[in-house]
Amino acid sequence: MAKLGISILSMDYMELGNEIKAIGKAQADFIHLDVMDGYFVPNITFGPDMVRQIRKETDLFLDVHLMINSPEKYIAEFVEAGADKITFHYETNEYRIEELIKKINNCDVKTGIAIKPNTKVESIKPYLNLVDSVLQMTVEPGFGGQSFKSKTLKNIEKLSEWKKEKNADYLIEVDGGINLKSAKLCVESGVDSLIAGSSFIKATDKDEFVNRMQSLRVSTINETL
Repeated sequence: MAKLGISILSMDYMELGNEIKAIGKAQADFIHLDVMDGYFVPNITFGPDMVRQIRKETDLFLDVHLMINSPEKYIAEFVEAGADKITFHYETNEYRIEELIKKINNCDVKTGIAIKPNTKVESIKPYLNLVDSVLQMTVEPGFGGQSFKSKTLKNIEKLSEWKKEKNADYLIEVDGGINLKSAKLCVESGVDSLIAGSSFIKATDKDEFVNRMQSLRVSTINETL
């Protein structure tokens, strides 16, 4: 069964306390926090102080996704603020990946590596045994509400194949344009963990939405397609 994380990127920050409570009430598995610096992606969001405030409001697992240049400079700050996992982008640090992974591991939190839709998945193959999760972005990172890029399913299938070949235990995650329709395609391709933002916000019954997403597994997908 799929794990489900909720991204706060498109939420009303003036109502964030209530939104965090809604995520908890719906029993999502974790909260996904997109940190953007305006350089690596064309948007700016928030820093460690926001993570610290969210940590005060919830016991849910916090996955901090660093879409920033020089992520190594800020790892300790985000961990101190309450991050349970640091996910960084291969594209920001492609020549010092192992050093960056080691730095995150030394902070005693989970480690995730992310790639953009156009990045060759083979680029991260040497590091798969060193991380806890791989995040395949299924839209160009920077803004919420975009449409799912189906071409990324090929990367997901490769990650799933390699995982089985090596009997590895990294989680395969997706983020971007994830709704019930695209989530089914992703899980069928081998995804373990889904990240939803706009679709959760728009759901009239958030509890039901979370339950349906978490219930996705290959056997039930084949039965419903």
